[in-house]
Amino acid sequence: MNATRLIVIRHGETAWNVDTRIQGHQDIALNTIGLRQADQVAHALRDETVDAIYASDLQRAWQTARAIAQTTHAPLSAELGLRERHFGSFEGQTYAELETRFPEDSLRWRRREPDWAPPAGESLRTMRERISSIASRLAQQHMGGQIVLVAHGGVLDQLYRLATRQDLQAPRTWVLGNATINRLLWTPEGFTLVGWSDTQHLKDANMDENSV
Repeated sequence: MNATRLIVIRHGETAWNVDTRIQGHQDIALNTIGLRQADQVAHALRDETVDAIYASDLQRAWQTARAIAQTTHAPLSAELGLRERHFGSFEGQTYAELETRFPEDSLRWRRREPDWAPPAGESLRTMRERISSIASRLAQQHMGGQIVLVAHGGVLDQLYRLATRQDLQAPRTWVLGNATINRLLWTPEGFTLVGWSDTQHLKDANMDENSV
């Protein structure tokens, strides 16, 4: 088959998710709930045939991916291209703090201006090009098989937009939950959405769906 199946997972919960603090490239570990979520998603995928797992090298994604690797026995590799959007000087601050300290920049962020970037950060357009390129390359390497990508909310957002042909400024109406299971199909023509935000394995876990 001239296609690759992708299972895309956002990392488990962190303390900064709970605090609505922007993580970006900051290397934040999973909290207790996040560790449990990682085990739950790993258990849910235990019977999947997985050719390879690729994960952001940041702790929160890597810890989640490592749990999946232990149950699927698939090889795990770090991929820096799957990192969250670089938020520059916004990182470490809460949404409320940004509203107070950077009101104009905060407004441009909420408007999802494609070419605007936080000070010393990354624009949405640049991020989309990065995610499209790395996800397509990894999928192409496993044509006919299935891979798992473990990354971040912003990465999942870009993949959803690519798969549903939505532009960067389209309002987000889809969930980006911690440790949910999301499925895409890749062909040389691009990405297609198969299933999104499966939470059946997270029945007793608290999920954060909004922060990055």
